[in-house]
Amino acid sequence: MARREERLFRINDEIARLREEVRLTAEELRIHRHLDDDARRDAAVGGPIEQEDARDTAADVARFQRLVDDLEGKVTALEAKRVRLLERLG
Repeated sequence: MARREERLFRINDEIARLREEVRLTAEELRIHRHLDDDARRDAAVGGPIEQEDARDTAADVARFQRLVDDLEGKVTALEAKRVRLLERLG
């Protein structure tokens, strides 16, 4: 029994850590989206350098979005694992 409780505590700690990582990464994503918006506007009236910058910022947005999605998936999986463990404890 104590072993399952320890696992539960570790899972809870990991969920909390991942949620904080999701929060921070989502905030970075928000910043990258603003930068991308500015870069796209600059590219619309600028030349090849501005267009390259817009492609780079769009890639950053996509990368951070994938990271947020991946982290949220890990949280969801751990929450499901926690539910199963709680069912066995209860």
